Order: sequence, then structure tokens, then C-alpha cells
Amino acid sequence: MIDFTKLDYLKIGNERQKRAYEVLTKYKIFTILDYYSPILAGTVPIEIDVEGSDLDIVCELDFKFEKDFLDNISFSKIILFEADLKVEYLIINVEKSIVINFILEEFPIEIFAQNKPTTQQNAYRHMIAEYKILQEKGEEFKQKIIDLKKEGIKTELAFGMLLGLENPYEDLLKF
Repeated sequence: MIDFTKLDYLKIGNERQKRAYEVLTKYKIFTILDYYSPILAGTVPIEIDVEGSDLDIVCELDFKFEKDFLDNISFSKIILFEADLKVEYLIINVEKSIVINFILEEFPIEIFAQNKPTTQQNAYRHMIAEYKILQEKGEEFKQKIIDLKKEGIKTELAFGMLLGLENPYEDLLKF
């Protein structure tokens, strides 16, 4: 299985993965976020992204150090780009979360931080489950997922539709 906790696999992936690797390394995103154990999750790592898909980066954050995290995200020490950062605070399953959105070159970026290890966050766990399902079900199934996504259906819901899952957000975590 691919080690999704490191970005190296992107260098030998499809064209969009290679491009994502170039952009993320060019702007040193994972270097800046290193303290927060960043992992690229979502559709790009498992090759089911569609036009406009973002790069989802999950991070572990002790909210006692929230200001330091936000200062790092705003790249106050290194002027890398001009972007409007959109910062949201959410409560997801009673867990405080921060979501930060911006654009780097052609990629929308979403940084999602919770006070739990990145490998235990649902975004990562969903991606791993989806990857395993894609490996098992093959290319035809993968293309059906991509087609549903092109119709605007969210990833977990697309899997749920094709697998007959009642609650895909929860049921995918059982795989």
C-alpha cells in the first residue's frame, strides 16, 4: 500500500499528482506545517479528483497553540503568495476544528486541523477506506466514482451510492 503520510508517491503519480507535488514543495507547505503532522488527504492522492478538486491537508493541532498555527498558515515569516485566507471554526462531532481555504496557483487548498492525530481524523480514514475499495473493485468502479463526482456528488456519497451504504460517512469508517 502507498504510504500516504509522505508526499513522495505524488512524484511518480499521474500528471495532476505530479503537479500537486510541485506546487506543495515549491511553496514549502508541508515544511511550514511539519510540526502539525500534515497529511494530504482527499481525492488527489487516490486519483479520483475532478476539475476543481482541492488539495485537502489534515493537521493535528493542540488548540492551546492555535495562534502559532494561524501565524504559520498566514506565512507571516515568508511571503510566498498573495491570497485571501478564509478561516472557519467548526464543531464536528463535538470536536473543535479549524478550516483554512486559499488558492495556490491552480489548486484550491483546504487545511483542516483538529486536536487528534492526523491518521485518526475522518478525512484520512475515509481516504484509506476509499483507496482499499478502489483497489478491490477495480478501474470500472473507479470511473463510476469519477463520473458521479463530475455530476457534483461528494466523494463519500458517491461511494455510498455505489456500495449501497446507508450512512456513507460513518459506514466508510468501518472498512
